[in-house]
Amino acid sequence: MMYKGYIGKAAFDEEQHIFAGEVINTRTVITFQGESVKELEAEFKASVDDYLEWCKADGVDPEKPFSGKINVRFQPELHRRASIAAKLQGISLNTFIADAVNEKIGKVAQTGL
Repeated sequence: MMYKGYIGKAAFDEEQHIFAGEVINTRTVITFQGESVKELEAEFKASVDDYLEWCKADGVDPEKPFSGKINVRFQPELHRRASIAAKLQGISLNTFIADAVNEKIGKVAQTGL
């Protein structure tokens, strides 16, 4: 589910007989639940709206789903090999890493996950 740039993921909780979900593209914990898909969707939107209202009331900037910046730590040898491979292709290390991540995402998407 997507709403105002926030992505919600839910699963059925067999013990409680409800759908339970959370927003997955922020560090802030935003959860929601419902007894039906329709209720789950409504609660997802309400939870996002509540979060945004809370931020406004407290004078806090809401966390944006993702900034596009990431700090990645590599073993020195992997860093060296990636840097050389990028230069051999005439692209930046950033582009090389983004391409590799996109390729991996494509493979995961093919599995249906």
